[in-house]
Amino acid sequence: MGTGFAKKKKQARMMQDQLRKFQEQMQHSEATGTAGNGLVTITLSGEQEMKKIVIKPDCVDPEDIEGLQDLIKAAHNDAIKQLREQAPEMDDPGSMLMDI
Repeated sequence: MGTGFAKKKKQARMMQDQLRKFQEQMQHSEATGTAGNGLVTITLSGEQEMKKIVIKPDCVDPEDIEGLQDLIKAAHNDAIKQLREQAPEMDDPGSMLMDI
């Protein structure tokens, strides 16, 4: 178990540190998604917890509940997309080791 093992161990520690930093960043981030030209706005935490939802009275039509539901889903999906765009690339764990 020479230097190859030591290098792998160092890489694992670096990945753990980068993952910890990523998790901390996500805890402190927020994203806001909108739908229907701002009729519905949803704010999510970096952990995808809904922090706030705003529904403008203009879009509340008792005859079109499905339309409102669609706007809420679209705003939520937009907020999730915003969070993903804010997040550092985590798809390829090997990419975090480029500095080694």
